[in-house]
Amino acid sequence: MRKLHACLLMSLDGVVEGPGPTDDFARAGWTMPSFSPELGAYIGESAAQSDGLLLGRVTYQMFRSAFEAQGDRNPSAAMMNGAHKYVVSRTLKQAEWTNSTVLGGDLVPAIQELKAQGNRPLNLSGSVTLVQSLLAHGLLDGLDLVVHPVVVGAGRRLFETGTESPLPLTLRGTRAFPHGVVLLSYAVNAPDSLTPEPTTAEP
Repeated sequence: MRKLHACLLMSLDGVVEGPGPTDDFARAGWTMPSFSPELGAYIGESAAQSDGLLLGRVTYQMFRSAFEAQGDRNPSAAMMNGAHKYVVSRTLKQAEWTNSTVLGGDLVPAIQELKAQGNRPLNLSGSVTLVQSLLAHGLLDGLDLVVHPVVVGAGRRLFETGTESPLPLTLRGTRAFPHGVVLLSYAVNAPDSLTPEPTTAEP
């Protein structure tokens, strides 16, 4: 059964979406001063090792708007356009972006069926509401938090008031990137026998 991994950019005060319209990339503007080529390479490598992307509707539509028209001129756009994309939505009836499939209806059986279809992992990028739902239903296997050295002060948090707890996480590894960015990689609901992966660091 394939694993499902989410990666979110997070501020020191837990914000994963800055204030602003929900369909605006500017919500993540606070990440740009500490973004680095090394972090971009890590994100690209993770995408290349996966079997596709699982996205919520809003994130899916943002990504489509940003990447589809660029075709193969931009390597990141070419990767996104060519990747298998699964969009979870109750309102979207048809996914017109290349290699896209709509997952409608009940979330739990749809994700369980998707996870049973292969062995290579699926990645989630953004899609905070979807990540929260997957965590609540025990369907997420891995959670990578890319922590940026900034306090945003306002915005949406992954773990909001009322989050069901406790949520057991096992630290699998850490990695330091330039400009003070730190990756915290967790296994979700990992068995007690799981051995954490070695910690790695970059100057």
